[in-house]
Amino acid sequence: MNVRPFSEADFPAVATLLADDERSFDRPVQIGIPDLHEWTGTSDLANDSWLVEDDDGPVAVGWIDAHGDVGTGVGVVHPRAKGRGLGSELVGRSERALDGRVRRIHQFAIGSDDAARALFESRGYRDARHFFDMAIQLDSRPEPPALPQIETLREEEARAFHAALDEAFQDHWEHSSRDFDTWWEWRRSSPTFDPTLWFLIRDGGEIAAVARNEANRNGGGYVGHLAVRRSWRGRGYAKALLLHTFAEFYDRGITRVTLGVDAESPTGATHLYESVGMHVETENIVFEKEVA
Repeated sequence: MNVRPFSEADFPAVATLLADDERSFDRPVQIGIPDLHEWTGTSDLANDSWLVEDDDGPVAVGWIDAHGDVGTGVGVVHPRAKGRGLGSELVGRSERALDGRVRRIHQFAIGSDDAARALFESRGYRDARHFFDMAIQLDSRPEPPALPQIETLREEEARAFHAALDEAFQDHWEHSSRDFDTWWEWRRSSPTFDPTLWFLIRDGGEIAAVARNEANRNGGGYVGHLAVRRSWRGRGYAKALLLHTFAEFYDRGITRVTLGVDAESPTGATHLYESVGMHVETENIVFEKEVA
């Protein structure tokens, strides 16, 4: 086998590998190149990624990222190559790459992947958090409430948008703030960047709530962030932004909309999404290990 870093040129092959793995667990196959751009956008792929190939093509892929004291590892083995020790090899590579850089390591697994659970637990990881991918198929155009008034982002307000988003997500599990310039460069470099899909609600001259959306993610429209600052929660702002987002996607001919949510969200986000017709489509687990 050959092991090498992967780059954007390999995204089509990597997306196919990831999709084949998802399909083996009877999960909806919606992975595309824009999803890989998002997931690897802050990783140093030249030094912190691995694509394993045999004579028939890619059989496994992995990469890492690190922010603050937490490192994240992702590793996926193609169904035709499972049981050959490649999963353990990818975990080992991610741990060695993160050695001395972080205090904790997070690894991701599909919720029903019992082999991945056994592997992580054998290496000292614990089941730390569960996340849902939720989806809705829009059969008709939703009607957002007339109030509150919802605005589309003007790019000169991007810094204020970022500040509101960052403040709102302070309650999110393992949130790690990014400075505006780094965050804005990352967002603008994404192939799904479209500020006409970024919405906000203003109250008293301040941005109280925001939604950052993307087309062509996860097989349709994607709600990348939905956030209400603490002082404005409980006023229906998140629901209004969500319905406005659905209507905008519908008007653009996009009828599938998805998002990711912490299953233990302290703001009860899962219940909100269910109230507008979304359902849990898949579950993922974060496994954590202390390393320092």
